[in-house]
Amino acid sequence: MKKKIIALALTVFLLLGVTYVYAQGSGVGFGPKRMSESWTPKGGPPLTQDQITKFQELRQKFTAETAKLRGDLLTKRLELQSLWTNPKAEDKAIMEKEKELRELQNQLKEKALQFRLESRKFLTPEQIAGWGSGFGPGRGFGGKPMMRHGWRGPWAGGCGAGF
Repeated sequence: MKKKIIALALTVFLLLGVTYVYAQGSGVGFGPKRMSESWTPKGGPPLTQDQITKFQELRQKFTAETAKLRGDLLTKRLELQSLWTNPKAEDKAIMEKEKELRELQNQLKEKALQFRLESRKFLTPEQIAGWGSGFGPGRGFGGKPMMRHGWRGPWAGGCGAGF
């Protein structure tokens, strides 16, 4: 009975997580002005409207492509949490779940790296030169690093500025 409750709870959390991600849409927190500001270093050349549009389209594509992966990450985290809180859980089961979680995180980091490489193609040489100095999609909603938000954003796993 307890396993059924845990499985049901994990399913509900997964559905809520995926629903939350899709409910946010692609434009949450990023208007043209904020997008331009977040991608432009102080004193650097601002993004053009065309660049902003391309970044938004690329971000939408990235979000759609990684939705299932982020949902799987949430599920694995919840499963791992239930293993850690279960006094009867075996060490081997916890280690295997940790390994599965790391593999999913690495897949998401790889996708985020591809996103950043694709993003560079839209920038001028002057904009690329400023990339390393606080330039790029390193911050998430509320100015907090996306690394702390896990599945909540396209740069989850710390694949933002400073990589």
